Amino acid sequence: MLFLIACIFPILFILSIPGAPALGDAPVIELRIDAHRITAEVADTEPLRRHGLMFREHLPENHGMLFVWNEPARYAMWMLNTPLPLSVAFIDADGRIVNIEDMQPDTTRTHQAAAPVIYALEMEQGWFAARGIRAGDRVGGLPE
Repeated sequence: MLFLIACIFPILFILSIPGAPALGDAPVIELRIDAHRITAEVADTEPLRRHGLMFREHLPENHGMLFVWNEPARYAMWMLNTPLPLSVAFIDADGRIVNIEDMQPDTTRTHQAAAPVIYALEMEQGWFAARGIRAGDRVGGLPE
C-alpha cells in the first residue's frame, strides 16, 4: 500500500499545480529539417511553455516539443523537474536555427538563445548532432 501511495502522490501533485496543462493538451504538428521529420507538441501558451516536458522520462523516436512566443527575444530554457536529457534548438522568425544547446536533467542552469528567436525545439539530447543538424539549418513546417 505504501508503494502505491508513493507512486500516485507525484502524479496527483503534478495534476494539482495551478495553471498546469492537462496531459495531452498541446497541439501536435509535423516539422522538417532537411529530410528529417519531427512530431512536435506545440507549447504556444504560457501554461504549456511553463510546463514543457517536465516529468517526462521518455520521448518517442523523432518526437519533441516546439515552444512558440509572439515576440522575438533571447529566450532561455532550463530543466527544472525534467529527468530526460534534452537538446534545444533556438530558431529565429525565418526558421533558421540560431544555436543548439545540450541541457542536463533536473537542473536550473539556463541555456539562452544567441540572438532573438520566436521558437525553441526540444529533442532528446544528441538528436540534432546525430543527424548533422547545426546552426544555420532551416526548420520547415513552423506555425505562423
